[in-house]
Amino acid sequence: MNDLLRVLIVDDARLARQELRTLLSAWPWVQCVGEADDVPAARASITTLAPDLVLLDVQMPTGSGFDVLDGLETVPAVVFVTAYDTYAVRAFQANALDYLVKPVEAPRLLDALQRARQREVPAAPPLASGNRLNPQDQVFVRDGERCWFVAVGEIRRLVVDGNYTRLWFRDQNALLARSLSALEARLPADMFFRANRNTLVNLRRIRSVTPSVGDGYDLALDDGSEVEVSRRQARELRERMAL
Repeated sequence: MNDLLRVLIVDDARLARQELRTLLSAWPWVQCVGEADDVPAARASITTLAPDLVLLDVQMPTGSGFDVLDGLETVPAVVFVTAYDTYAVRAFQANALDYLVKPVEAPRLLDALQRARQREVPAAPPLASGNRLNPQDQVFVRDGERCWFVAVGEIRRLVVDGNYTRLWFRDQNALLARSLSALEARLPADMFFRANRNTLVNLRRIRSVTPSVGDGYDLALDDGSEVEVSRRQARELRERMAL
């Protein structure tokens, strides 16, 4: 992140946006790059402006701040700003950078801005559908009421689950309403490998490779889980990992 922190304000209340813009103007190393007052406008602004940080209201007439993030391919750093502290637990479970309760006080905002400035989280680039993500890109993962910010490199494996895909990362997993093939097309090709018909695995998470019956392999991942490599994919694995 460069020395200038580029901030987008998302809030449906005009006075709230004005108050935040006034507070931000006190720090020369902060640039307010724009404002949005609803979910569609926020998604469009994040995509086109690529801010370093979004000051994001939780409740808006057209949806929630979580709905904003759920519509993005990659996400910038986020600080939730709301009049209701009941959302704090959910916000931090999602690994938000910070959570500010209105009326926002300058010292608390400054603390959040400094944290964002020091944190090495790339802003969301204006990615067209079909372009691949980078390992350092951050994505927003949502499974019902559970939400997370996840770096692409943290994804360990993806497994077909009915008509959906189960994503495994850290010590968590989430069910995504997308096909494995669609997700494979977005993930870095040099990082993720199709181990078998139903599984994608992060090659950087492999700790050991063991030959298995039928000329395939068994992969042990860094969380102790195992993935079977089919005989059909075994040759490609050898070539990818120079076995």
